[in-house]
Amino acid sequence: MPAKDAFHDAVKSALQTEGWTITHDPLFLRVGGVEMYIDLGAEKLIAAEKDGQKIAVEIKSFLSPSNIMEFHLAVGQFLNYRVALEEEEPDRKLYLAVPQDIYLSFFTLPFIERVIGRYQLDIIVYNPDLEAIVQWPT
Repeated sequence: MPAKDAFHDAVKSALQTEGWTITHDPLFLRVGGVEMYIDLGAEKLIAAEKDGQKIAVEIKSFLSPSNIMEFHLAVGQFLNYRVALEEEEPDRKLYLAVPQDIYLSFFTLPFIERVIGRYQLDIIVYNPDLEAIVQWPT
């Protein structure tokens, strides 16, 4: 099993504060002979619909000296996890969680925005100090 990201518990707490129930920590998938672990699986009941939303969240801290290397790894993981979820849990939506400071300084750069748009990455922005989700994708 992989090591937890530095901000794993902060994001987990933030999701729980917003009413999500953590169902998997981590979410294990086995697809086509490959085993994968997405950081969190969560569910939230929607009062108006009676159907629950299911999500998977891959948490990234971007603590290494190279944001672009972290981004390369994150995008690769995200795309692999998306394909795996399409096969194993198609009702679960995948998100990439990134810290607020990195989102504001790096994820708003034109090239990074183009990559996010082209590959339709759904980004959750979190504040690790406040243990809060500060932005969901629109």
